[in-house]
Amino acid sequence: MTGAIALEAWNFYAGLTYLPVPSSLTPVFWVERFAVSAHLIEGAIAAYFAPSRNKLPLQYGTYTFFVGMVGLLELFSNENS
Repeated sequence: MTGAIALEAWNFYAGLTYLPVPSSLTPVFWVERFAVSAHLIEGAIAAYFAPSRNKLPLQYGTYTFFVGMVGLLELFSNENS
């Protein structure tokens, strides 16, 4: 996720400063935007359900944003573990 955020920041900076962005990177940008969107949704779900599992919502939502489905699986796994 850190790489995707950095790539998007570079693309944004290139747009602001009128630097050319290779057109061959267009599919890469679409994939990274999809990944960031999916992780954002997963992070929001984790933040919503975190209090019911005695976790801090912002902290667990951020963690799940960066690790993705793994964070949700840990959140909803058996509470005895």
